[in-house]
Amino acid sequence: MKRHLDFKIGKHFRKYKQVLILLGSRQVGKTTLVKKIFPKADYFLVDNEPIKKILGTYDIETYKTLINKDSKEIIIDEIHLLDNPGRAVKIIYDQMENIRIIITGSSSFHIKNKTGESLAGRKIDYNIFPLTFSEYLNQKGVENDLNFNVLEKLIDDKKYNSKDQLYRFDIKSILNNILVYGQYPYLIKNPNDEKYLLNFVDSLIFKDILELNLIEDKKLAKDLLKLLAFQIGNIINYSELANSLKADQRTIKRYVEIFEQSFILFRLYPYSKNKRDEILKATKIFFYDTGIRNALIGDFSDLDSRTDKGALFENFIISELIKQDSYSEKNFKFYYWRTKQGSEIDVVLEKGNSLVGVEVKYKRKSANKAFKNRYPKAKIRLVTADNFY
Repeated sequence: MKRHLDFKIGKHFRKYKQVLILLGSRQVGKTTLVKKIFPKADYFLVDNEPIKKILGTYDIETYKTLINKDSKEIIIDEIHLLDNPGRAVKIIYDQMENIRIIITGSSSFHIKNKTGESLAGRKIDYNIFPLTFSEYLNQKGVENDLNFNVLEKLIDDKKYNSKDQLYRFDIKSILNNILVYGQYPYLIKNPNDEKYLLNFVDSLIFKDILELNLIEDKKLAKDLLKLLAFQIGNIINYSELANSLKADQRTIKRYVEIFEQSFILFRLYPYSKNKRDEILKATKIFFYDTGIRNALIGDFSDLDSRTDKGALFENFIISELIKQDSYSEKNFKFYYWRTKQGSEIDVVLEKGNSLVGVEVKYKRKSANKAFKNRYPKAKIRLVTADNFY
């Protein structure tokens, strides 16, 4: 059961004294990973009321009644549920210097806002996402080793091949299952569990947001998420969303930001060198997991009968690139490109002088030449269901 972060998390305290913060949505595997890497660590779950009450005293002597004096490592799970998580960790970090601290949370919005000042210079953040395609294959027993093939095939001229590829396993069947049900770890042993995904979006996805009082109107938030789920890959208009939901535009923007900081969705912004006919401001919305997206719209129908197959594949590829870039620390910036005349590139990768324009099509089509004409030094890639891996 390998994860890309295993090695990086495992060597953290060999390189750093700072607190290890692992951020990611609920059910994504945070607790499993840190317990695997630090099996002897004392474990404290803030969702447990007595633990929360003790940590909420912000008193070192009270903390010493909780933490074994011989402990070398402690894991504080779901720390975002504390009113002031940064203060609690700072007290332990400063006054129990021999203890290595590992903390997890589902809301980077809350943790970063509530720990930024008090933990400045004392922490290093890591993000964990739903399984990558490689992790999924590994946990299914299809492949032994992890890789970053999807990303590396696009940025490395020697690895890129636009032609259809042959694989020793049924990649199309696996891909189609992922596009419908997603890549949350639970689904490895419980495949196609629609009830789990529906429960996830109905309760778990809002658990932290509601407990942290980040939203005032749960119905509005759910209606907004559902509306966004219908619009993956499309340019979104905040004014239209606000009108459709009879809500204030500032509230809509704030809720979208909260969803993004809670690892539910992410935004792509337009790529432009300020050409007059290039789209400059409008954003696109994608979900970190296609199963969560499908649960939001209540559609788990077979891929062959769906009209949104292309949008699901585009969402999968772009989220896969972002996950692999984060884990491999390639540090690319991601955009989309579109002109007012309608020419479009689904995702643009930029790093220094390197520029890669990627067209994502479930079935093969001819590549768009407009981006290459505009940016002659860019690499152009065509990604399909038959050559992406």
